Amino acid sequence: MDLTHINEQGRAKMVDVSGKDETLREAVACGNVYMKRETLDRIHQGTIKKGDVLAVAQVAGVMAAKKTSDIIPMCHPIMISGCDISFSLDFDRNRVEITATVRNTGQTGVEMEALTAVSAAGLTIYDMCKAIDREMIVSDVMLMKKSGGKSGDFVREHK
Repeated sequence: MDLTHINEQGRAKMVDVSGKDETLREAVACGNVYMKRETLDRIHQGTIKKGDVLAVAQVAGVMAAKKTSDIIPMCHPIMISGCDISFSLDFDRNRVEITATVRNTGQTGVEMEALTAVSAAGLTIYDMCKAIDREMIVSDVMLMKKSGGKSGDFVREHK
């Protein structure tokens, strides 16, 4: 198997996608922020002193998706056509579940943008709640599915 991000000298390079066709691409990623029950209750009630945790985390996730190539060295700067972040409060497991869906029409996929969106949203939740819960865990960030492009579709079988 050839390593596409390595040049003839064995050094990292950005893959040339100029020969690829533009296709509709979509990626869905998810992740969790585990926390104390009190923290989850306060997010739900809207009583975190820094403000509306999920609203701010949603904006952070969208902003991160748009800036992915600024922080992941070999990512192409791309024009995303859509990004949606959703949250689910899981009171049985004391966690916030985060899902990011990113779309574009282009020559390269949006998997990294979706993963970065989830990560930034999770870190924002941590930042906004750390005064009351420093034991939160941002984890389980993973690609759930992707479509479009030469490599075709991917769907994770188990979460």
